Amino acid sequence: MHEIVPGIYVWHWFAAHFGYDFNGHLAGDVCIDPVDMPDAILDDIVARGVARIVLTNRNHFRAAEKVRARTRATVAIHPADAAFVRDRGVAVGAELRAGERVGPFVVVAAPGKSPGEVALHWPERRLLVVGDACIGNPAGKLSLLPEKVMDDPARLRASLRRIAETVDFDTILCGDGEPILSGARAALLTLCASFPT
Repeated sequence: MHEIVPGIYVWHWFAAHFGYDFNGHLAGDVCIDPVDMPDAILDDIVARGVARIVLTNRNHFRAAEKVRARTRATVAIHPADAAFVRDRGVAVGAELRAGERVGPFVVVAAPGKSPGEVALHWPERRLLVVGDACIGNPAGKLSLLPEKVMDDPARLRASLRRIAETVDFDTILCGDGEPILSGARAALLTLCASFPT
């Protein structure tokens, strides 16, 4: 685990079938979309302290229960995605709703990949954390997952347009692929410009 920007740590799990990393993040006592990790990283997460495990979408339950079991942190997810996660053995204890604060983050609705997809915006830092709404692949650019894994591609494109036009950010940390540490809003606007009208 390493500090990717001041105060936010990341660890990676290589997804061979995609050819890029899946990423888990720790910002203060908020653990975001935890991916699997060796025991040494889990020990580090536990030592730093976790109060809330935030899942940006139903598919990012990956190592949430493993972290919850060690930290006793509350798992939070949007209610539209909660049943899927509970059915996979994760003890969900809180709901995420657009506009709410979780630690330093404001929850931003980003439905489309799944009905409950959210992003996390740290306004003071001009930083956005996304799960599957978009991915950092190839490095330095943003793209979308294949439409076959999206519940509603048109809704996702509309969500991303709204975020690009209304949310002030310069850095984006991605659940899948590479982060963009500067110029991320421009990268998202470029992605949105490629969408069909």
